[in-house]
Amino acid sequence: MPPAYGAPPYGAPAYGAPGGQPYGAPQATGWTPPPKPGLIPLRPLSLGDVLGASFQVLRRNPKPTFGVSLLWQAIVIVLTVVLMGGVTALVVWRTSMASGADADAVAAGGVAAILVSAAVPLLLSVVAAGLMQGIIALEVARGAVGEKLRFRGLWRSARGRLGALVGWTLLVTLAVLIAIGIVVAAVVGLGFAVGGAVGIAIAVVLSIFAVLGALAIGAWLGTKLALVPSALMIERLPLREAVARSWTLVSGHFWRSFGILLLVAVILNVASQIVTTPMSLLLGMVTPLFSLDDNETSAVVTGLVVYLLLIAVSLVVAAVALVVQAATASLIYIDLRMRKEGLDLELQRFVEARHQPGADARDPLLPGSTARGAEPGWSAQA
Repeated sequence: MPPAYGAPPYGAPAYGAPGGQPYGAPQATGWTPPPKPGLIPLRPLSLGDVLGASFQVLRRNPKPTFGVSLLWQAIVIVLTVVLMGGVTALVVWRTSMASGADADAVAAGGVAAILVSAAVPLLLSVVAAGLMQGIIALEVARGAVGEKLRFRGLWRSARGRLGALVGWTLLVTLAVLIAIGIVVAAVVGLGFAVGGAVGIAIAVVLSIFAVLGALAIGAWLGTKLALVPSALMIERLPLREAVARSWTLVSGHFWRSFGILLLVAVILNVASQIVTTPMSLLLGMVTPLFSLDDNETSAVVTGLVVYLLLIAVSLVVAAVALVVQAATASLIYIDLRMRKEGLDLELQRFVEARHQPGADARDPLLPGSTARGAEPGWSAQA
């Protein structure tokens, strides 16, 4: 019997919802992007995600990131001026008062005192940079799940790991200085041993190869160990385990990690030159103009004002660079854990369940929260 007028033919779906589903039946849902509760989307990060989030750290929580970085940079500058200025003035005065027999000894001691006074602020700047790396790593980790802590909360979270972080920073600095000293001593010693024009030529050629080799080795080790501060602070691992953790995470993703770190460094360097170069040129042009009028007071005051302004701008640029570079390394750390261990899935579960009564409040970033070696579905992307 043929179908009634207006009815669909045999085998066709009924009028209403697609696929023959009656009205009111649940519809098939399409793909939904992973959640972004805070700083980053909870999936493996693209290059744009890393670059955007690195700079967003400055805007998202400026006081404990940019503000503290700027404060520490200013403290180091003030200590440098006070220590080196005071010691230099004392050395000049002592040298002028020394007798002819003691002049050479006083001058040698003065040079040593100036070098020591320069080393103290350098040491403080290294320690401050290490501490900031830890604070920024914690800020990125908490920001990934939408949390925003003040400096006091970040500092409290860092307790117990700051000593290891400072120790690691000093260890890296010492290793770099020793390596530079060995290379310089070897090149200079060989040049003197050969002597003459041939020795100078050998020293120059060896210097070129030494610089190129040092850059290659430094880039390799720097990338492989770039995640040590994040492993120390976020996972709270001992120093030796943090070094092994960074080495393992970067393995298989070296060139991507190196490329991102290098790109950020180039961006920051270019931006720094764009900002500071005009002011340096201005300082060089303004002071002679006043000097032409034989008005020494105006020249000194103007030069001092421009110089102080240049220092202030340099402080801001250095503070921004420190935060962005530390944030970049921390974001690479989280990204690699997403790609290798499925951390993105754990973070999604944590975000969805943290406001539910009786939910597991364990921090998904701590060791044991993710299955190391698991390949999540996101690993095939990007």
